[in-house]
Parts: sequence; structure tokens; C-alpha cells
Amino acid sequence: MCGIIGYTGKNNSVSIALEGLKRLEYRGYDSAGVAFFDNGSVDVRRCKGKISDLMALLSREEKPSSTTAIGHTRWATHGRPSDENAHPHRSGDIVLVHNGIIENYVELKKKLKGEGFVFTSETDTEIICHLINKHSPGLPLEDAVREAVKELRGAYALAVISEREPGKVVGVRKDSPLVVGVGDGEYFLASDIPAFLSYTRDVIFLEDNELVVITQEGFTTSTAAGEPVGKETVHITWDSTMAEKGGYDHFMLKEIFEQPRSLADTLAGRINTETSEVNLEEFNIEKGDLEKVKKIFIVACGTSWHAAIVGKYMIEELARVPVEVDIASEFRYRNPIMNGDELFIAITKSGETADTLAAQRMAKKLGAKVLSICNVIGSTSSREADSVFYTHSGPEIGVASTKAFTAQMAALYLFAVAFGRAKGLVPDERMQELLEEMLMIPDKIEKILLKEKAIEDIAKRYVNKSGFLYIARGINYPIALEGALKLKEVSYIHAEAYPAGEMKHGPIALIDEGFPVIVLAPRDRLHEKMISNIQEIKSRGGSIIAVTTGSGREIADMAEQLIEVPESVSYLQPMVMVVPLQLLAYHVGVLRGCNVDQPRNLAKSVTVE
Repeated sequence: MCGIIGYTGKNNSVSIALEGLKRLEYRGYDSAGVAFFDNGSVDVRRCKGKISDLMALLSREEKPSSTTAIGHTRWATHGRPSDENAHPHRSGDIVLVHNGIIENYVELKKKLKGEGFVFTSETDTEIICHLINKHSPGLPLEDAVREAVKELRGAYALAVISEREPGKVVGVRKDSPLVVGVGDGEYFLASDIPAFLSYTRDVIFLEDNELVVITQEGFTTSTAAGEPVGKETVHITWDSTMAEKGGYDHFMLKEIFEQPRSLADTLAGRINTETSEVNLEEFNIEKGDLEKVKKIFIVACGTSWHAAIVGKYMIEELARVPVEVDIASEFRYRNPIMNGDELFIAITKSGETADTLAAQRMAKKLGAKVLSICNVIGSTSSREADSVFYTHSGPEIGVASTKAFTAQMAALYLFAVAFGRAKGLVPDERMQELLEEMLMIPDKIEKILLKEKAIEDIAKRYVNKSGFLYIARGINYPIALEGALKLKEVSYIHAEAYPAGEMKHGPIALIDEGFPVIVLAPRDRLHEKMISNIQEIKSRGGSIIAVTTGSGREIADMAEQLIEVPESVSYLQPMVMVVPLQLLAYHVGVLRGCNVDQPRNLAKSVTVE
């Protein structure tokens, strides 16, 4: 969840570290710091608050011209946000930054205190610093790091420097992401690729229990035990401008408007309109393998879990195979029944979500084949899966996921259509129709984006409400869940979603005069049922905001606000219905003065449990 940057090269390392930390702000943080070499010693600057506070602290001093530095943005776990708990941490000659959680830090801290080490923070990170310092006499920095991590239990990504070895940065990881950027005479360590995208797009992904040493002369990789490891460099196609706002006020708004392009890129090369087939080659699933699948498990967290529920509807209807959907943090702690003929689908934008990775590894041990739906080439989930479907949506900087969500639904749709075709359940004519409808979705979303001003006006009417209810039925119910989540995330207004058929089982008690209810009511087979729900709300004084397709008079007469969206086949309607909900949440958040790109207490990638 925290952001790590390390640099060694020929340029100003402090400026590069600060720039990298700015590009990692989306991961969430409450303090920031940098450490850099200055006249043979390592200086540390850190503070509670934003990177702007750290930059102000540095600007009050002479601009350092170091060529080696490490930096960090901290999201508090052990110890409150404070200057003392901010990273980097120091012990003697050793200075480091850390992402993760050390599970045995209490016993290690007690042991180190007994050996005379003095602690100045409440963090678990400080024990790692002391351990490396303890092992460092007579050893190169990388070997001292190797000795120290032998004693650790938990998750960690480390970037370590020592005053005794200027120009060297050591990185090591276990269950927490760390990547290497390979430039021209300069090298980077980071917790995520956007940190150094403006300098290089050549990346090395470290596996668990691997260690890297970077200097101006190059890099070496090995296991934590010291065995050399050869690593391939991966060229990332993302452009650095994709991680910039590009004229938009916020990343969230930019990424909402990028959805047509994101979907087009995700579909590119995967649909053969001449043969009406989905190209399965890229994600390495043979049609014969699909026919053997008797059950599917889909596991994800947060917004990705909502995409998973949509996928369940798609797959069960098109391929007639039962699908279980689990929140990853629940799946990993239950005892699922698997016998080897299941397909396990992990949905993770970053490919590094801790609970999803743990669930994926568990499923693999139980004999399931694993498909990862992921946005980051070379991420842990993609490397460990049997097959990968990459969503080519580019970097998503806003913490509240938008374009990644619609790309994930597109991936699940293509999989469901291909699966149904492989089982002989989708005839040629129907296949052609389903694929043509998918190709039209980007244009349909473009039409909704033209309604942004009207949706902003709706946001102005409801910005001071203290709560919202979202209701829908069938495949659009998870879109109600997603709409409520978006509003909670970026505006801090309480919102909840229910299947509309459950109104009389509790939620209807919330309805009083003017209470806002967002109703998703496309003209599908459940449309008349939704009309009845709207009447229930209307008769109790609720204020209805209806999202519908060519509504007709019945909804128009009952709704205070009406948002019409283009119609599509039922499986694709969720991709269209969610866009106005994203815009509504965004504008309510902005009108309330909230930081919609970095909501309080949230992080983009939850890489610790």
C-alpha cells in the first residue's frame, strides 16, 4: 500500500525520488520521507502529511545534489501517523524504507532491546533496520540484508542504503511488490511502475524471496539465499503521459472519460469479426480445456468483486456452468470444495492484492486451473497463474477504480461468450450479435459522457444529503453495489445497495420525504418489477433518481431525476449503467470539497492483509 522509490545514477536523486513519490500518491499515505547521500553521509528528511510538506521542508535547505536516494510514502499500520513513524528509518549506518507488515515484530523488538538497540518509533519497520545493522559488520550490504530477512515473518518490500557503500541500493521482496527500472546509466526501485515511467519503460519484476543490487554500473539479481537469478527485462507499453492528468481537474474524471479507449484497447485483437470468434490464444486456454470445466470460482476484492458478480451472471447464462463468487479475504479462510476440474479466476487490477494472491495460491494447491484477469504485465498474479487475460486499460491513478472496472467486465464477457461457444450453447448468429454488441459499447459510453453537465446538475441537488440507497435487479444489482461504493469512497456519504426485491425486507424503512434512491431500471425482463419498486418508494416520499434505457412515461412521471443511457444486450448493460453512477459520485465528492483522487484512509493497492 505504501510507495517506495529508489534511485542511483547520474542525475539529481532527490528530485527524482520526490517525482516518483508524487506518481505513487494514489497508493494512499499519511507521511513521506527521503534519504540521500550528502558529502559521504546519509541525510534523512521525513514528516507527517503530504509530499508537498516534505518538499517544503527540503526547500528551506540548500538543494541537495545527491545521485543516490530512497523515498517512501507511508500508510500507517504499526504506529500513528507522525514524524517519528515516517520512513526512512535509520540504525547506525543503515537507512531503509519498507512496505508490508512484519508479523513477529513484537518478539524481535524485545530481543533487540535486550541486545541494546534503542527504538525511536512505534513501527515494525525499525526492527528491520536494527537487524541489518546488527549483521552488517564485516559484510557487504546485500549480505547483511540476507541475514536480516531470515529472521522476518510477514510481508515486506525493502529498499536499503548504507553510509559505508555510497551509490548502492539493495532491494528485496516477499509478498509485497517491488520492481526494477532499467535506464541508461541509471536504475530504479519502486513499488509500482508509474514511479519511473518518465525515465524508462524497461522493467524487471522481482519474485518473492529475490534480492536486487543496483549501482550506477548496473544491477545483479539473486535469491534471498544468495543464488544468482537471471531476469528478463519487460518493455512496458504505457506512456508516461498516461499517468498524468492531461488537462482534467482530477485523475478520477480523466479515467472515467478514458473508458471508451480503455475498452477498445482491451478488445483489440481479441474479436475476429470475420469468423465471429474470440481469440483465446493470448490467455492460453484451449477450447478443449474449457469443455472440461465443471465449476468456476471467481475471487476478487472491492470493485473487482463487483465485476466478478457481473461475470457470474454472464458465465452461468451463456455457458451454463455454476459459478461461485467470493471476496478474496473470505475465500482464503474457508475450506472450499475443489477436486481438480474447476477453473479459478482471480480478478486483480494491480496483480499484487495480498488477499487475492493468497486465494489464488490456495486454489492452485487444491488443483484448480488459474486464470488471472489483470492489468499489469509481469505482476505476481499474472506470473503465478496458468493463464492470463490482460486488460489493457493503462495505469489507473485515482484510488476509486473506474476504467479498470469496465475493462474487467469486458474481459469476463469475452470469456463467457467464448466459453458458451466452446460448449456449443452459442450458435453462429447469436455469437455474431454478441460480439457486435460488445464492439459498440465504447461508442455508447461516449454518448453518456456527453451528459456530464446534466449529471453534475443532479449532484448539486443532492450534495447535502446524508445518505443514499441504490437498488437494482439481476445483473445490474452489482452495479448498484458499485455505485454505492463509489459514492462512499469519494464523498464520504453513507450509501448502500440492495436488490430491489429485498425492499420490503428492511431497506424500505429508510425511505422518508426526500430520501434519495438511485434506481437502475433498464427496459429488460425485470422492468415491470422495477416499476413496482419505484411506486413503493414514491408513495413514501422518496426522491427517485432513475437510470434507464428509453424509459417511457411511467418512470419519467415518477422520477425527480432521469438519466437515459443507450440500450444493449442484458449482459453488457452493466458497462453502460455504471458510467453515470461514476460521474455522479465524482461530482458529489468534488462539490463537498473531498479529495476524490486520494480519499481519506484508502489506498489504491492493498498489498498487506
